[in-house]
Amino acid sequence: MAGGLLLRVFILSLELLTGLKRADCYSDVNVGLVLVMDSWVGRVGKMCISMALQDFYEDHPNFTTRLTISARDSGGDVVKAASAALDLMKNVQVQAIIGPQTSEEADFVANLGSKSQVPILSFSATSPSLSSTRTPYFIRATPNHSTQAKPIAALFKVYRWRGAVAIYEDSDYGTGFIPYLTDALQEVDSQLQYRCVLPPSAPEGLIREELFKLMTMQTRVFVVHMRYPLASKFFLQVQQIGMMSREYAWIITDGIAGILDSLDPAVIDSMQGVIGVKSHVANSDRLANFTTRWRRRFRQEYPDELHIPSLTIFGIRAYDAAWALALAVEKSGTRAFSFLPPIAGKSTGNFTDVLALGTLPSGPRLRRSILATNFEGLTGNIEFVNGQVEACTFQIINVIGNQAHEVGLWSPEFGLSPYKKISNGEEVLGVHVDELWPVIWPGRSMAVPKGWVIPTNQKKWRVGVPVKTGFTEFVKVERDPINGRRTVTGFSIDVFEAVVESLPYAVTYELIPFEDSHGRGAGTYNDMLDQVYFGNYDAVVGDVSITANRSNYVDFTLPYTESGVTMVVPMKKERRSKALAFLKPLTLELWLITTGFFFLMAFVIWFLEHRINEDFRGPLLEQMGKALYFSFSMLVYSHRDRITSNLTRLVIILWLFVVLILSSSYTANLASIFTVEQLQPTVTDLQTLINNGDYIGYNHGSFVKGLLMKRGVPESKLRPFATIDCFAEALLNGSSRGGVAAIVFEIPNVKLFLACYPDKFTTAGPINRTGGYGFVLPKNSPLLSDISSAVLNITEGEKMVAIENKWFGKQTTQSSSSPADASEALSLDCFWGLFLIVGATAIGALIIFAIGLWNENQNRALNEFPLADPNLWQKIVALTKLFDEKDPLPHNFKTREIGVREIEFNRDGVLSTREDPLGLGALGDVLSNEGTTLSPRTTASVGDAPMPSPLSSLEDDDTFLPLRDHAQEM
Repeated sequence: MAGGLLLRVFILSLELLTGLKRADCYSDVNVGLVLVMDSWVGRVGKMCISMALQDFYEDHPNFTTRLTISARDSGGDVVKAASAALDLMKNVQVQAIIGPQTSEEADFVANLGSKSQVPILSFSATSPSLSSTRTPYFIRATPNHSTQAKPIAALFKVYRWRGAVAIYEDSDYGTGFIPYLTDALQEVDSQLQYRCVLPPSAPEGLIREELFKLMTMQTRVFVVHMRYPLASKFFLQVQQIGMMSREYAWIITDGIAGILDSLDPAVIDSMQGVIGVKSHVANSDRLANFTTRWRRRFRQEYPDELHIPSLTIFGIRAYDAAWALALAVEKSGTRAFSFLPPIAGKSTGNFTDVLALGTLPSGPRLRRSILATNFEGLTGNIEFVNGQVEACTFQIINVIGNQAHEVGLWSPEFGLSPYKKISNGEEVLGVHVDELWPVIWPGRSMAVPKGWVIPTNQKKWRVGVPVKTGFTEFVKVERDPINGRRTVTGFSIDVFEAVVESLPYAVTYELIPFEDSHGRGAGTYNDMLDQVYFGNYDAVVGDVSITANRSNYVDFTLPYTESGVTMVVPMKKERRSKALAFLKPLTLELWLITTGFFFLMAFVIWFLEHRINEDFRGPLLEQMGKALYFSFSMLVYSHRDRITSNLTRLVIILWLFVVLILSSSYTANLASIFTVEQLQPTVTDLQTLINNGDYIGYNHGSFVKGLLMKRGVPESKLRPFATIDCFAEALLNGSSRGGVAAIVFEIPNVKLFLACYPDKFTTAGPINRTGGYGFVLPKNSPLLSDISSAVLNITEGEKMVAIENKWFGKQTTQSSSSPADASEALSLDCFWGLFLIVGATAIGALIIFAIGLWNENQNRALNEFPLADPNLWQKIVALTKLFDEKDPLPHNFKTREIGVREIEFNRDGVLSTREDPLGLGALGDVLSNEGTTLSPRTTASVGDAPMPSPLSSLEDDDTFLPLRDHAQEM
């Protein structure tokens, strides 16, 4: 027992001596801490920094430096924060300062740090106005809050909100964020409609006053960017006046969303349905362990607190900041250096405390060491880029009950997406609302707020419309004679109303006719557009053409009609001979190819039938005539000659199919040529009218007058008209009788005019491109993009078709480009496939026949050259001689067919023939000797095969129909 006791004493003594020796090797480095100690962020931050240093030195017991924290309370005041920092630098000789807490405090302290070369490491000052470029010794251990702008803009894109109201506190924290939010919203085609600025210590009365002002506006999407003291009062007032209800959408930033658990339950209850952007920290065992220890530590230091809130992002950032500073101090070899005194100025020797501060010699080395720090912290990888931690992933939350539920995640790599996709590392090209977790909006609504309502204080749009007497299908202004109320209708008005209804926000407007005191048009269309330029109208709706000159003064939406200007002229009958009209159905090329194939078929049939068919033998001219007759007679299916070769049958079947297709197409096209009345325009181009000095009409007040004068038409030759009937009458009268030779219209007017007079007038000449009809807005109008997009949606949908049918009827959809398009001649392009098939088959049949002929008669051909091998030419000559010979094989000639040219019956019913190749007379004698009578219904047997009597064949077999008919005639 005594020995064991002595051993324990020895070990304890050794550990004590070793500890003292190590303690002698430690170098204490003073570090300042400036926070608002009575705030939630200040208390959590100080606690996490203390735990971070404890964990750091437990993990690195051999490090030779130890940070000694000297804390100061800034009280949330800029002057106190600066005084605290100055005290730490001058009296404590700190080598670095962690803090200050707010951006306003950090702005002044950062300048002190840069002047004295003391690194200022902040984990909570997130204003973008603080920059390491301007103050190089200011280092931010957190992303600046401008990185929240893109996640918020992503929400606007997903929920299709086009406008928002920004509500923020009047401080560096609030104002520095708004420019970034504005730019991010513009990238998703949205914008800030209004900005509401509140002082950090705004009273409840001022908050209510601003909220009542917001209630009268159109926008119902609010982005709230303020710190939690002001936010607590703000949302309580929002709930009290009833703005936390349906149709409202509230978005909070990380400054509020990151500390929701620490807010008063009444404040959280007033934020039901709010969505927010919150820094996201991935779960890890290390973070879970630290959170458990932090809660235990919090209960020890604040035993009176009944509710232990969750660890916030500010506490985690403070932990990583302290760890980074301790690591940088060790790596840089920083010790307790004293400040170097400043160089006294020549003009004075008196210095204030700030000017007499001096500089820290170890500051530049420590700053470089901090910026080079790279380690795995609680929030992930800690690495400083441009003096601050890089942007992180943000969590989209929804306040439901007393908790914040996750809706989705946003990351710089993937954008907005469901949590699973980012956690799995999947590439996200876009996200739909249905993919995110459902949001419960204010008023416990599951429907996404549309983002706007009809405002109570919005000024109505003053929309000008033209007053006209013609083409009133586009715009028509009518006045009630009793009450004087004006009614505006028409195609353009209906399109405009449909566009306004499809906008993602409300637009109230008033249609104002552009008229004089007598109710007539007050000027031209250009005069009406000038009213938009001078600000008297907010827009113009009507049949207003988009031109380059007009676009210099006003903006146009995308066109909602066809574009272009063309000429309308009377039609005249075309008088010309139709003697050769039968040649028009086919092109010359097709005629030549078809004729050539008829000759080709004649040759192929003759070649295949010459040796084996008596009908294709004889004198050369007779053979040619029979072959050509057979080929061309297939055109009318009147060929009667016998065919004996299967190859010939194959070629004929295919050629008959081609002939059938050709003849049917020819007949249809020829009928079209004879039945369609040929009508032609009286004038084909504008230059002809100018050369002839003819008058040209145009729509009164239209830009077409200026266009024609630019093309060289004298103003004296231009005549304006207003109504469709006046235009028609002028065209029918002609230029010589007080009318016009042609009218130049915009395409929409042309379609309407020709729908009323489809048989008398037609278009002529090329179509000159213009912009079409569009709605007019002031220059650089913010609504131009939205209205143009709405125009596209309307024109591409079925609603536009319904509007056109309502005002113009379905007849305007018919083509009016020509009076009556005659059928075009059929070309080879329509039939080259058929010709290719028939031609290839015919050539193939010739080759097969030639090969078979040579194989069957090769020995005979070679016998003519017993002494030497024949050359190719001699073989061809021998083959030609063989071809011209009759095939000696009896099966190749149909000798069994009855070749009777004349048939006679005697009184006894005995059949007699003349020129009887088959020998029917001999057959009758044989049958008589055998005791068999040849009668119409008697059959005889020759050999083993029964043979029907000739009369039976004549009556029953279609093959002998010509013979039977000839017999009956006799």
